[in-house]
Amino acid sequence: MEGRSCSFSRFLCYVLCLAAFCVIPSESAVKRYQFHVQLKNVSRICHAKPIVTVNGRFPGPTMYAREGDRVIVNVTNYAQYNLTLHWHGVKQFRNGWADGPAYITQCPILTGRSYVYDFNVTEQRGTLWWHAHIFWLRATVHGAIVILPKKGVPYPFPRPAAEFNIVLGEWWHKDIEAMENQANQLGIPPNLSDAHTINGKPGPLFPCSEKHTYTMEVESNKTYMLRIINAALNDDLFFNIAGHNMTVVEIDAAYCKPFTTHALLLTPGQTTNVLVHAAQAPGRYFMAAKPFQDAAIPFDNRTATGILQYKGVLTTITPIMPPLLAKNDTNFVKSFNDWLRSLNSAQYPAIVPLHIDRDLLFTVGLGKDPCPSCVNGTRFSGSINNITFSRPTVALLQAHYYRMGRVLKTDFPDRPTSTFNFTGAPSAANLGTKVDTRLSWIPFNSTVQLVLQDTNLLGVESHPFHLHGYNYYVVGSGVGNFDPNKDPANFNLVDPPERNTIAIPTAGWTAIRFRANNPGVWFMHCHFEVHTSWGLTMAFLVENGNRPEDSVVPPPKDLPLC
Repeated sequence: MEGRSCSFSRFLCYVLCLAAFCVIPSESAVKRYQFHVQLKNVSRICHAKPIVTVNGRFPGPTMYAREGDRVIVNVTNYAQYNLTLHWHGVKQFRNGWADGPAYITQCPILTGRSYVYDFNVTEQRGTLWWHAHIFWLRATVHGAIVILPKKGVPYPFPRPAAEFNIVLGEWWHKDIEAMENQANQLGIPPNLSDAHTINGKPGPLFPCSEKHTYTMEVESNKTYMLRIINAALNDDLFFNIAGHNMTVVEIDAAYCKPFTTHALLLTPGQTTNVLVHAAQAPGRYFMAAKPFQDAAIPFDNRTATGILQYKGVLTTITPIMPPLLAKNDTNFVKSFNDWLRSLNSAQYPAIVPLHIDRDLLFTVGLGKDPCPSCVNGTRFSGSINNITFSRPTVALLQAHYYRMGRVLKTDFPDRPTSTFNFTGAPSAANLGTKVDTRLSWIPFNSTVQLVLQDTNLLGVESHPFHLHGYNYYVVGSGVGNFDPNKDPANFNLVDPPERNTIAIPTAGWTAIRFRANNPGVWFMHCHFEVHTSWGLTMAFLVENGNRPEDSVVPPPKDLPLC
């Protein structure tokens, strides 16, 4: 009897140990975050104001995870604005409920309420970011997401001595939501920003900003990785460091073929990882962020600066300024984009769709619609294939899941309803658009080619487009009108860059390809916030596959309702 008791005890001990062994790795792969959305008084450039923040921080907290982890973020909204959060670039396989764009995948989190974003990081590693996805709140509600490789998996480049997050942004002296609301009522663009920022700080070129300068300390002959994010609302930004080249190794959380450059270009929404070797004479060197703009429109042309400082150097030494690129340096921009190539290695292949099931052409641009109460009797509008997106009153993913046919219209046109010289002289014809909520229906697992074509209705300009739920391959781009008979012959179908946000060249076009293997409703929009607020957006409805594992998961019980 005693022997049986000992055997049972050993068996029970074995079972408990086995259970502990099974549970511990699972628990270690769950990253939990508590986000409190709250006001905080902040002073920049001799002006103080309350801003909306997460956990009182600007920029907000950095989230860390590894490829394959589960991430749980409990968001409680203490601000006066209803809001949502978006995890920019996280693919959210089958789980659009955690994606975050207001009225697309969820209704906003009301003041005083909470919502838990619960998602997996699947087949992704690198730098992404999170931000508010309603109104212009992402001006201050944003932060970095760092996704490390799985344990034991090295970077496909030399391991850096340390890593730094560099978040580029904009600052307004005025209350940004009041400013946006006033502009919408008057039918005019909102004010330009008053400064650009590096990690929330404009740098010493601005008044009252000596203490509001980001400084990064390095040691001689060591290599560092900078994870750079353009969180600005309305500006493409150049970034460079005095005396130091940068080796680009990753874009939008996708490894790329390394190349060395003296400067970078990031559109709003894009991320870039670079290696910087601290091989200059010990000193202080300015990092600079300034806008790129090659269209004849007003923009904030101010330069934000931070400091790369060698260890042991006195802070009284004046930093060296890098040569700044011209605001309209299109030659550099084209060269930089041409250098971008997917790594396309055995471990990280570029799986570019070669056969296309859906061939789409979307014209994008700005127009004017009648508005009797507005200053000039019109208001600006943005449109895709001449349709200005109308925000619904029910979240579109919810309407799709519960088959609310009266809400969903899946007849978004594959091509513009009328053709003209898209990039020719500005049109003096009808600048009005059709205001509607229409989705582009895509069968599950279809291969899609989408050409985004800029138009010259009010004037040409670059538009950075972000597609939720997917990465895509940028197979081609050019200036002028896309020629379906000639341009595809020059497509890169071997190692095109893989991105989630891409800029359409001013008076030009960009072609992307992806496989629609992620069911749900996925927002696609210009990442200039001013254009998003004017309706330069649309959504894809990707149908479920034939298997449960190819279908949208059920909504969480705490999903906010409209």
